[in-house]
Amino acid sequence: MAAITKVAMIGAGSMGGGMTLLLAEKGISVGVQDPSSETVDALIKSGESQGIHDKIEKYEDYETLCNSLSSPRIIFFSLPHGSVGDTVVSGLHPYLSKGDIIVDCSNEEWENTQRRQGKLVAQGVYYIGCGVSGGYQAARRGPSMCPGGEDKALDIAMPLFEKMAAKDKKGNPCVAKIGMGGAGHYVKMIHNGIEHAMMSSISEAWTIMNKHMGMKYDEIGEVFEKWSSEGELVDTFLVKIGADICEQTDKNGHHVLADVQDKVVQDIDGSEGTGIWSNTQATSLHVPAPTLATAHFLRIVSAFRGHREHVKDTFHGSFLPSKIDFSSDDEKTAFIEDLRQAVYTTCLASYVQGMSIIDAADKDNKWAIKYANIVQIWKAGCIIQSEHINSLLETIYTPDSKSSSHDLLYQSSIAKELKTGFESLKKVVLKGVETNAIIPSMSATLDYLKYSGNLELPTSFYEAELDYFGKHMFDSKSDDKDPGQPETGKHHFEWKPA
Repeated sequence: MAAITKVAMIGAGSMGGGMTLLLAEKGISVGVQDPSSETVDALIKSGESQGIHDKIEKYEDYETLCNSLSSPRIIFFSLPHGSVGDTVVSGLHPYLSKGDIIVDCSNEEWENTQRRQGKLVAQGVYYIGCGVSGGYQAARRGPSMCPGGEDKALDIAMPLFEKMAAKDKKGNPCVAKIGMGGAGHYVKMIHNGIEHAMMSSISEAWTIMNKHMGMKYDEIGEVFEKWSSEGELVDTFLVKIGADICEQTDKNGHHVLADVQDKVVQDIDGSEGTGIWSNTQATSLHVPAPTLATAHFLRIVSAFRGHREHVKDTFHGSFLPSKIDFSSDDEKTAFIEDLRQAVYTTCLASYVQGMSIIDAADKDNKWAIKYANIVQIWKAGCIIQSEHINSLLETIYTPDSKSSSHDLLYQSSIAKELKTGFESLKKVVLKGVETNAIIPSMSATLDYLKYSGNLELPTSFYEAELDYFGKHMFDSKSDDKDPGQPETGKHHFEWKPA
């Protein structure tokens, strides 16, 4: 098949605009359509300043846009999730032909992707759900790309994706076939769930250092610089940018971070759905993912600052943070090391939980996900890139791996890392409890590790209460063989006659 020389981009916002400039820089002509004519004009002007404007062309309607492309047409989406995509697909429908390919690079809900794939199959049009990670800056310089769909369509589009994608340290593109159907958007959704948990743990470490240890922004920035330069958090993107955030000052020499309000509103205003979907999936698939869930709840409560002000007044300022006192500089240094280990352990647990969700969904939907390819796309360009964690996963998810289970808690290398970090995590959570530190993700991770491999859970009493009032049945310890599976028990005791 001839090389692709021109594509379309529908949606010219920060992500679509960045990818348009990236494609143009790679020598691909891009026809751009957006409801805002001014947005496209600004994009073309940006292209002029970068010497690539001759590769960008503005289109006012779908018909002329589609007619400008050679067969098979490749049309990129960068749109808000939800009904907007359906509207655009319907608008394009009269002008598409068999073999054309839509590449949805939005943070779209995977079920919407699969529904559109089913709708377009009768027309012979392919729909690739391609998660794009790295934010608007990576969209411009090279993102991590997570495509899923029909192999035939992926084979056609892959050379284009490989031109666009970020490159790892060996020069390999961080894009690969993920699986069938909505697998691409699903894996990107879980990527974002992991991302939120990692951000929570790093933010929790920041608040301990700043609010409870009295460390200045620049000092915390130096700690993050050290963490991201060596050890288990080496080249962890979110830690690395944490240093920049702590140290950045405005034109007046004031730290920008000092002016940032404690509100995350993306889940509330509808601009971000992946965190909600990740946790909904964990619950519906019966996968324990407490680190991801508590990170999301923290985001939600942060959005409603007015509510928090009212509650604070009601409780008369209870639960206020107190200082952590150290008897020596050595004790402080040791605690910062425990904090580093706690952050790493929480980040690793986030990966473990996220991959467990993917594994359950893969089995449920029969996507034939290529786990080694997930490892490859998370090496560079994406928000959750972490060199040490990636190296651990690379030894587990090999291209020729035949394992039927992708539960990382079964892996000795992962277990060793989590056990190593457990004591540090416990020390940090203990200090957090003593000083009212807000550390939900670290606390949840500590409990997750405690109950995941424990055969004496409080739920024996829980199960008895269920049987007492609801005759829910239970498994007996005296049974010859406990199946170890989530099956209804065979026993009931009449605790109190009705």
